[in-house]
Order: sequence, then structure tokens, then C-alpha cells
Amino acid sequence: MIEVNRVQTGVRIEASLLKVLKGLAEYKNLGLGDLLEGICLHAFEGKLPFSQETLQQISRLKQIYGLSLGAADSHQLTEAPTKKAGAAAPAGRARRR
Repeated sequence: MIEVNRVQTGVRIEASLLKVLKGLAEYKNLGLGDLLEGICLHAFEGKLPFSQETLQQISRLKQIYGLSLGAADSHQLTEAPTKKAGAAAPAGRARRR
């Protein structure tokens, strides 16, 4: 075992991608951080992080959670505007308090 210094971080990530990653971490009996570390360390060395069996599980998880994004989309993503608290309600619908 190699002892490391881990830090807590706040990372924003696409919602369905996060669901697939969490599902995969559960499937592999890993924490999400451990899974992400493994993916990154493999990628940094140009190695594939997943076996064929794991890729099949990822494909199933993508279907379950509606993830249609692929590698070609990675630098094309923009964040949808968020609804601000107190914003006007859509026409024809009253705001509840």
C-alpha cells in the first residue's frame, strides 16, 4: 500500500456522468474518489482503465442513467443556466411560499 495525502475538493460534473461514475464505483466496491484516481492515473500513462467486462457494465449504467455524452463531447459542454431563488414564476403558474 502507498500512503498518500488526500484533500477534499468541490468539483462540478455533469449529472448523468456522476450517476454512472457512482454506479461504477459501487459495482467495483470502490469509493468515488478511488475510482477517479484510478481512471486518471491510467489515463496519464496512456493506459486503458477498464476491462471489457467493466466497459459492458458502464454501457448498461449509461443506458440506465441516460448518459449519451461521449469523448467527442468533452470540450463542447456548457452549463445550463440555473434558476435563481425568487425568480418570477412561469406565466400562468403562481409561486408558492
